[in-house]
Amino acid sequence: MARIKGAMMTRKRRKKVLKLAKGYFGAKSKLFKTAKEAVMKSGNYAYIGRRLKKRDFRRLWITRISAAAKLNGMNYSTFMNGLKKAGIEMNRKMLADLAVNDATAFAALVKSAKTALEK
Repeated sequence: MARIKGAMMTRKRRKKVLKLAKGYFGAKSKLFKTAKEAVMKSGNYAYIGRRLKKRDFRRLWITRISAAAKLNGMNYSTFMNGLKKAGIEMNRKMLADLAVNDATAFAALVKSAKTALEK
């Protein structure tokens, strides 16, 4: 039976890693061993970055909602509590968008949150 050599798969694997490392500085884009290390590290950074992005956007939305709520005479936590008691289920992304682009609609939400808290 003929012996199967691994040259084709090895070349394919190495080309894939070097393609991912294209544009890296120095030997990281040329040598397989250093390219592989750099690609693995960059993959970890990308994975962590995707999670950090979610955190950062949530913080931004909360800051925007808080600022708009303060302009309407209410702080963030009581505003969110009032919305919950009023039965308004709106995510922070949409609330922040309203706070920035449609101040009158946000003011109406603040008013409904205040009335729900008074009951």
